[in-house]
Amino acid sequence: MFMKESDAEKLIEVSSLSVDFSSGKETISAVDNISFSINRGEIVALVGESGCGKSVTCLSLARLVEEAAVSYSKGEIKFYDQGTVLNITDLPQNKLRNIRGKKIAYIFQEPSTSLNPVMKVGEQLAESIMAHDNDDDLDVDSEVISLLKLVGIPEPEKRLNAYPCHFSGGMQQRVMIAMAIAGNPEILVADEPTTSLDVTIQAQMIELFRKIRDEKGMAILLVTHNLGIVADIADRVMVMYAGHIVESCSKQKIFIAAMHPYTLALLKAIPKLGRGRVRLESIPGVLHNYNKEYRGCRFAERCLLMKNLAAEKSDLCVKKVPEERMIFPEHKCMCHYTHG
Repeated sequence: MFMKESDAEKLIEVSSLSVDFSSGKETISAVDNISFSINRGEIVALVGESGCGKSVTCLSLARLVEEAAVSYSKGEIKFYDQGTVLNITDLPQNKLRNIRGKKIAYIFQEPSTSLNPVMKVGEQLAESIMAHDNDDDLDVDSEVISLLKLVGIPEPEKRLNAYPCHFSGGMQQRVMIAMAIAGNPEILVADEPTTSLDVTIQAQMIELFRKIRDEKGMAILLVTHNLGIVADIADRVMVMYAGHIVESCSKQKIFIAAMHPYTLALLKAIPKLGRGRVRLESIPGVLHNYNKEYRGCRFAERCLLMKNLAAEKSDLCVKKVPEERMIFPEHKCMCHYTHG
């Protein structure tokens, strides 16, 4: 399938994606009917609390969710590649290998569990390079050193023969980033890449992602629960709750014109400098119960907006799933009672 001119900047388009898992006799709807797109060279942040479906969404982009565990899935994932459109949901396994790592690359949360502890760092990087480049004349050692320099590893020539245990957590994460970009992918999916790092190292990682985007032109899907990181690097933000993308808009809009009650609750829970000792606002209620059948909004039981509505209006929240609506240009919200 050839691309239209209007699709020239689009890289990935997800349409009505749903992923369910079986747990005994129960069915867990991890991702429910979500749609979004990512453009070339764009940094998009996917925000939400643990267990809301962020990782399943990311893994689905290259069909890395274990198919034996999935009880139901539907939707389309289109990858716009050099004038053609690839439907990842229908690709056979042999063609998916050309997508994974080469077109869509991943950085996972814990580098210490992703790196081989008994294999030298240089060898692991060389393996990644050779998996995506069949050029017999390629100087692999030079490429390895070049990648290590790019991600900020000091004295890379001396670190080739080091093992992962010789690197700090931040340096291990840099090695993982180098391995991910070894195939020059068009999109880098970073799943909570700064979670276990201290604030100083987090800032360095964010600057590195910005450098990779600027120098390599890669799009980046950054999964995080840290809104400070979002404010620093993202172009666009998608807020996820219980398998739904409840709000999506530009970074600027999310901080000054957020509409969804969940997004507003997240923003109120952020500590702010200069306010002295104040009690942080929490979100009432308990986390979404995936074993419970919901007919309406999954956030309804915790929603302060709904609690302030008249009975006949709040009844709609628990009986009907809200549709995603365009509130402003490029600003979507999934709520019955938010308006532009």
